[in-house]
Amino acid sequence: MIIQNEMTTMEKLTILSDAAKYDVACTSSGVDKKNNGQGMGNAQACGICHSFSADGRCISLLKILFTNECVFDCKYCVNRSSNDVVRATFTPEEVCSLTMEFYRRNYIEGLFLSSGIVKSPDYTMKLLCETVMLLREKYHFGGYIHLKGIPGASPDLIEAAGWYADRMSVNLELPTADGLKSLAPHKTRKNILTPMRQIQNGIIDNKNQNVIGSNKSYNASKNLILSNAELNFEESSNKQIITNISSMDYALATQNKPKFVPAGQSTQMIIGATAESDYQIVTVAEALYNQYDLKRVFYSAFINVNKDSTLPAQLGGVPLLREHRLYQADWLLRFYGFKSNELLSEDKPNFNVLLDPKCDWAIRHLEQFPVEINRADYYTLLRVPGIGVNSAKRIVKARRSSNLSFEDIKKMGVVLKRALYFITCVGKMMYDTKIEENYITSNLIGIDKRKTFEIENHNSYKQLSIFDDVGYNILPDHMEGIKALAGQM
Repeated sequence: MIIQNEMTTMEKLTILSDAAKYDVACTSSGVDKKNNGQGMGNAQACGICHSFSADGRCISLLKILFTNECVFDCKYCVNRSSNDVVRATFTPEEVCSLTMEFYRRNYIEGLFLSSGIVKSPDYTMKLLCETVMLLREKYHFGGYIHLKGIPGASPDLIEAAGWYADRMSVNLELPTADGLKSLAPHKTRKNILTPMRQIQNGIIDNKNQNVIGSNKSYNASKNLILSNAELNFEESSNKQIITNISSMDYALATQNKPKFVPAGQSTQMIIGATAESDYQIVTVAEALYNQYDLKRVFYSAFINVNKDSTLPAQLGGVPLLREHRLYQADWLLRFYGFKSNELLSEDKPNFNVLLDPKCDWAIRHLEQFPVEINRADYYTLLRVPGIGVNSAKRIVKARRSSNLSFEDIKKMGVVLKRALYFITCVGKMMYDTKIEENYITSNLIGIDKRKTFEIENHNSYKQLSIFDDVGYNILPDHMEGIKALAGQM
C-alpha cells in the first residue's frame, strides 16, 4: 500500500474524485426542497443538472469518495486492500468546505458521497453521517445530497443518514449471490439487502407519520451522531465544532417535517464480471423494483482495472453495448409496462446485439401488429417501436378531436422510420410494406448500425476533471455548421 502523509485538500480531491468514477449509481433529481432563506441551496425534482461532460454524463454533482482505503479485497475493485495505490481520506470538514466552495462558484449543485470501508462498516458510516449532518446543520446546505449506505453498518446509523440525505444507494455489486461469493467474499447478499429494506421501510413510515413522530425519529438520529462524534474527531477544535452546531434544526430550515430519503434509493450492478445472462440480470432488476421500491437500478459495464487473472480477459473490450441494452430494457420495465419474461427467457437469455429490446420484442410478436393509431389504447401504443411515453400521451389526447394522420403523429414525436412497420392510420399503412420478420429486421438493423458503432467505440469511462476544458475545442462537422447558422443549436 502506498501511503502519502500531509496531503493538501486538492491532492485528496484529485485522488478521491478519480476513485469515484466507477460508481455510476448517481442521479441528481427526484426531490423538491427549499430552505427558509437563511441557508444556501435548493433541490428541485425537475433535475439539478446544469452542465454535461463531452460523453453526456452529468457533472453538476461533486462526486467523490470519502476515502479510498478499504479493508475488503473485492477482486473487481481498484481500491481493494491488496492494491498498491495512493490512499487518501477526507475529514468531514474538508468535504463540507469543498461542497460549499464549489457550490458558491456554481461548479455544482449537490454532492454524491461514497466511500471505501475504513476500519469497519460502522466506523465508516459514522464518518459519512457526521459529514452530512455538518453540511445540513452547520452550513445549512439545502442542495442535493446522494449518500452511500454501507452494507454491514448498524441500523441506527443507516437511519441517521437517511434524515440528512436526499437519496441513498446500497450497491448490489453483482447480480447473483454466487457471483458475489466468488469475487467479493467479504460481502454477503444479506448485508446488502438488509439496509436496502430498512431504507424502504423508513421511507414508507415517514410518509405515514405525523410531524411529531417524524421530529422524534429525526432528533433521535441527530443525538446518535452527536454522541458518537468524539470517535471521529481527534482534535479538540473539531470536537468543539460539533457541539457548537446551530440549534436551528434542519427540519425547520426546510420549512417542513423531516423527510427520510425523500428522493428514494437506487443501486448498482456490475455487468460482465461474472457469467450471468441478460435474462438473470433483468429478472433481478425487476425483483428489486417490485420488492424494494427502488427508483433506479444502474448497470456498470465491467472494466478489468486490476488485470486479475481470475477476472474476464475482455478480449472484446468493455461491454458498453450490453450495458446500453440493459438500460433500454430497464426503461421498458419501469415505464412501458413490460415484464422481464416478455423480453427474454431461458431459451433466449441474451439481448439482440443488432436491435434494441423493444424492436426485438415487436418483431417476435408480429401477430399483435399493425395497431390502429386512432383506436389503440395507451399501453398498446407504448409497445410500438418508435412511440415513447410522451408521444403516446399526445396521441391519446389529440385523437379525441379528430383522426390522426402519419404527418400528425410525426409532429408529436413518433419515430416513423421505426413505427411505420407496426401501425396504421385510418386503416392504412404508411407504405405498402410487408409484415414479415426477415423484411422488417433487415430494415431496422440498418437504422441501428451507426448507433451500435458509436456505443461500442465510445469512451464513457473517462473521468471528467472539473478544471479541464471538457473537450469543447472539438471542431463541428459540416452539418453542425449548417444547423448553427440556421439557429438549430
